[in-house]
Amino acid sequence: MGSDGGAEQPWNPQRQRSANERLLLERLRTGGPASRAQLSRDSGLSKPTVSSALAVLEQAGLVHEVGTLSPERGRSAVLYAPDPTAGYALGIDIGRGWVRFALADLDATVVARSAVRNTARTSGVLADLVVGAARALMEQSGVDQAKVTHAVVGTPGVFDEESRRVRYARNLPGWGRPGLADRLGDGLGMPITLHNDANLAALGEYAFGVGASSRLFLYLMVGTGLGMGVVSEGRLFTGAHGGAGEIGFLPWTGRAERPDAEAVVCAEAVVATAREYGMTGPLTASDVFGAARARVPAALKAVETEGEHLALIVAAAAAVLDPDLVVLGGGVGQSADLLLPVIRRSLRTRTPLRPKIVAGALAEDAVLMGAVATALDAARDMAFRRR
Repeated sequence: MGSDGGAEQPWNPQRQRSANERLLLERLRTGGPASRAQLSRDSGLSKPTVSSALAVLEQAGLVHEVGTLSPERGRSAVLYAPDPTAGYALGIDIGRGWVRFALADLDATVVARSAVRNTARTSGVLADLVVGAARALMEQSGVDQAKVTHAVVGTPGVFDEESRRVRYARNLPGWGRPGLADRLGDGLGMPITLHNDANLAALGEYAFGVGASSRLFLYLMVGTGLGMGVVSEGRLFTGAHGGAGEIGFLPWTGRAERPDAEAVVCAEAVVATAREYGMTGPLTASDVFGAARARVPAALKAVETEGEHLALIVAAAAAVLDPDLVVLGGGVGQSADLLLPVIRRSLRTRTPLRPKIVAGALAEDAVLMGAVATALDAARDMAFRRR
């Protein structure tokens, strides 16, 4: 009997065995160490089927024995758990000032990390810097590089899969050139995926930070630029063309020279505002926040202005998305102790929609850990398919 590509596939013993093995591996990953009997009860598979699947997984290096369970009556039972060294994932965070790297095993434990200054003046030099530093990290880690099977790169802007180029990365001049993504992948010698940095930071806070219990939360990345990641029911929302969360393009009235939100809500804007209020000399946003903590009047006014601008951003996003949590992160966001009181106070006068607003837990590691969490999905799948 013939069948077309959309017809239901016939039962296949090999396909069934593979499904059983994946089911048990996922149960061990999410539920913790378990015995054969426990796995049989949890999965509904027979004990012989469980034993056979575990034997295959153990021989492939995907699971290993981690101890025994000694009940009050009966024989001791061997406990199994996934072997975290069966594969590794690489996370990379490309920022204007720094490039950060983390290598993690399949348990999401970071086994090696590094950071290098972004001194590149061209996009090609930056791509080579990323490849060189990543390769150095893998070599120094002692990890079998054949087991590092996927890398996720966080970058400003939006990666267009069709054209294989980054759009809107205005804080990394030239980063939108064609061929750079492939240059990174070829240099690293593994599949790579590029994602918007704010989106990855949101996933990082969801997986490892303050967003885990949230139904829908927004991550506001305020630093060199302004970005937003949206996570709904544990899944990233990116929109029809990957541009959801590009809140920096929100129109902003009263600034004809560059009428968008990023121009007034970023590190440079904090410095510019502080100068308008009378601060002088070499200044960074960190200097301004430090001066505000020392109760310098001009710095306090600059922080107040930044907080009020952020409140407008939160009010606009809340009206569209109705989040239960807003997480403040990025370089400027790390001064949440000063900004949050202003944002909350300003919101009370602007909108009846007042989501909970908190500081991120991961600070400068948010993008990096989001990249790791995303890369792990692909690395785990690759480790299973290689068995």
